[in-house]
Amino acid sequence: MEKVYVLGGAQTDFERNWTKEGKNVIALLKEAITDGFEDAGISFEDIQQLNKENRVASFVGNFIAEEYIKQGHLGALLTEVHPAFYGVPSARYEAACASSSVALDAASNKIKSGDYDVAVVVGWELMKTVDSKTGGDILGRAAYYEKEGRGIDFPFPKLFGKLADELVNKYQLEEQRFMDSLAMISNKNYSNAKRNSMAQTRNWFMNLTQAQMRGTDTNPLVGGRLAVSDCSQVTDGAAVIVLASEKFVKENYDKKVPIVKGYGHRVAPMLFENKMMDNSNSSYILPWTRQAVVDAYNRSGLTVDDIDFFETHDCFTSSEYAAISSFGITEPGREFEAIEQGINTFDGSKPINPSGGLIGCGHPVGASGARMFLDLYKQVSGKAGDYQLKKTDNGMMLNIGGSATTNYVFIVGNE
Repeated sequence: MEKVYVLGGAQTDFERNWTKEGKNVIALLKEAITDGFEDAGISFEDIQQLNKENRVASFVGNFIAEEYIKQGHLGALLTEVHPAFYGVPSARYEAACASSSVALDAASNKIKSGDYDVAVVVGWELMKTVDSKTGGDILGRAAYYEKEGRGIDFPFPKLFGKLADELVNKYQLEEQRFMDSLAMISNKNYSNAKRNSMAQTRNWFMNLTQAQMRGTDTNPLVGGRLAVSDCSQVTDGAAVIVLASEKFVKENYDKKVPIVKGYGHRVAPMLFENKMMDNSNSSYILPWTRQAVVDAYNRSGLTVDDIDFFETHDCFTSSEYAAISSFGITEPGREFEAIEQGINTFDGSKPINPSGGLIGCGHPVGASGARMFLDLYKQVSGKAGDYQLKKTDNGMMLNIGGSATTNYVFIVGNE
């Protein structure tokens, strides 16, 4: 199989509200793709030439633009961004919050098989087009809507609040210690975001005391034990990644280019209650999430000891908490130890979400997988700016769709 190289990419500023700016999806995509091509060292003219030789394709990740902006047929929409996309094979991929990870997977496989030499991956979502209650209902489609979404205000905070409950019950955790651990995750991600010039919350206030003040006017509860400080953001944004074959890299680059070293993809039961029933014989709260991580380790020949940093799907603090043992940083049920010891902090031995994650950087649903992957590339290639870590030979990301239903893991590192 061909190797898959990461040429570069870009994300939009996740702080922006494109509707208030009077700009539409085409403006969003033009900006992201233009910036992504510049970082990757390719041009629209290059795309046109590659297309003449049938060596390029596009892969679009988006969850539910049909509801947010009343637009479908999103692969073909790239032809409105630039004429260079005329004739380029392109399609849309969907798996809720893991939509752009599916696009990345499809793009990688087309390069591995030798079908194409360059793959343009675009993940995006415009979410600030509706009010918060309507948005919560739209996001409910990522669960089993008839049973877990319809008629329920903000279903996902409630589902991940249930995950917090299950973590306490399964591992017999001391509740205050657990809740303090979640507050430390929130505070860490907001703090990391302040280093990231593209992060949505880089100018927001948060500290540990505020994150612990759940159930107050400034930090109201939104789902069970979880409060506003435990939640990711409603975000407009796009992220672009350019992948390439070894042949293309050798033809065009004389510098070291990061490589995709491994991946994992597993799907858990759709209904949350079935997930919890399914984990009864496992020490892991989310065994299929753990299996996706194990699959990535096995495919790459690496272990947790080889991974220098992680980007994970902190749609809620409870999901990042569960990811700690899924990565193998601690045993299941001992995640609080890594948090209390600062292992997961920016200066810790296993930093998690140096970008700020979904809580700090933002969560434009269809873009989040591509954004995490982009941050692996940026760290590995030394392009992360003020949030650049010291040691970044290998990075791992975990992107989940629904209530940890679709699980995608990628490892990017130096060859």
